[in-house]
Amino acid sequence: MKQLAEFVPIALFFIVYQLKGESISLGGWEYTFDGIFTATGVLMVATLLQVVITYAITREFEKRLLWLLLAVVVFGGATLVFRNQMFIQWKPTIFNWVLAIAFGASQFIGDKNLMERTLGSQIHLPKPVWNRLNILWVSNFAIVGALNLVVAYGFNEETWVSYKLYSAIGFTLLLTILTALLISPHLKEEQLTDK
Repeated sequence: MKQLAEFVPIALFFIVYQLKGESISLGGWEYTFDGIFTATGVLMVATLLQVVITYAITREFEKRLLWLLLAVVVFGGATLVFRNQMFIQWKPTIFNWVLAIAFGASQFIGDKNLMERTLGSQIHLPKPVWNRLNILWVSNFAIVGALNLVVAYGFNEETWVSYKLYSAIGFTLLLTILTALLISPHLKEEQLTDK
């Protein structure tokens, strides 16, 4: 459920972008949706609301969501101030590459990599599995960041907006499946030893 909720800001970004050129009137006030810029504003507000709602439910701030909010506000704000969509188009790449660097560096810093630090209290896995899992996530972040640039520079804005929505869902699903396949044999072993 939590992972589905994380797609709400991206879905709203996509939906609002599709309203490009449409106008709404409310009590003498009229607004025309201007594509990427209106969608970016909605993405910023929706991401902020996501952080606030998550905090209201869990009573703690999730670090990843706070970093995501920072990236959305910085790159979205630059997009709106400079009226240049390349800032928001670069946001997924920079965010994913920073995560790739952080997860990759964690392989060499300390006793545990980021995957083990994040999930180690919930799942017990052998060290080589934690390393493979961490490398899988590093690879995912690096590839997703690179593909974002390929689409942003190789295709038109409308294609990039669609790619942003569908790739977010697709890559998250693929990463979830690969992660489950990697850890599931070890979960069965753990259940047998607990009995």
